[in-house]
Amino acid sequence: MKIFETRADLQHVLSESRQSGQTIGLVPTMGNLHEGHLTLVDAARGQCDFVLATIFVNPLQFGPAEDLDKYPKTLEADCKALESRHCDGVFVPSISEMYPNGLQDQTLIIVPGISEGHCGSSRPGHFSGVCTVVSKLFNLTQPDKAFFGEKDYQQLQVIRKMTSDLCFPLDIIGVPTVRLPDGLALSSRNSYLNEEQKGIAVSLQQSLQATKEKLLQGASSMQTLEREAKDFLSDCGLKVDYFNISHAHSLKPAKTSDTDLVILAAAWVGPTRLIDNIRVQL
Repeated sequence: MKIFETRADLQHVLSESRQSGQTIGLVPTMGNLHEGHLTLVDAARGQCDFVLATIFVNPLQFGPAEDLDKYPKTLEADCKALESRHCDGVFVPSISEMYPNGLQDQTLIIVPGISEGHCGSSRPGHFSGVCTVVSKLFNLTQPDKAFFGEKDYQQLQVIRKMTSDLCFPLDIIGVPTVRLPDGLALSSRNSYLNEEQKGIAVSLQQSLQATKEKLLQGASSMQTLEREAKDFLSDCGLKVDYFNISHAHSLKPAKTSDTDLVILAAAWVGPTRLIDNIRVQL
């Protein structure tokens, strides 16, 4: 597996791959890799000839009160894990390599509408930072396909819209969430949780499952279901950020006539903010 630190070295190798007729699969990450990330690599390996992962903790997507400085950096272990899954290359740029003109004067990408609720409300500017760095990576690597986890469901939909709106010539592939046996979604932020908090965190998936079952059984008052789920999470010891039943594609509040839904939730377990979601087909 090749490790690239500069855009020039990366683009030279990708150009050679492209000229030889290889398809390129991109897996953008911020490192501190777990099985969920490696499943993205597996999916890319199954669909593309040259698999490139990126590891870059993007400062543009962190708010002033968020955990940029304490975000775990485990580059050596990450590279070993990627190599074990037959990743062909990993791009590990510095901040100055990605933003050579600094952060203050960086052109920003804003995806209106779909990025404004849910995590967009809780983390102003987050999706603009995500879309800006992802668009730069798309331009730098020119992949045929890019792979993102469905755990970050709103992010996936935002990136799909950006890709379509800006005419990027690639396919966005969503990969199902990887979970522990108890249902907790794998996340880099799980490393912040102690054993007691991990037990509490499982309540997030339990509330999603319970609400899904009520919808499938015919419950139609979205506000009532959302309130019941929030009360359940609070009783379990979580501080609820949001619990929203939404249209699966627009992410607007679900109507009783909608049949393709997603339930999106975010809550704090202690100081750690976790997100999860579940699809519902009525």
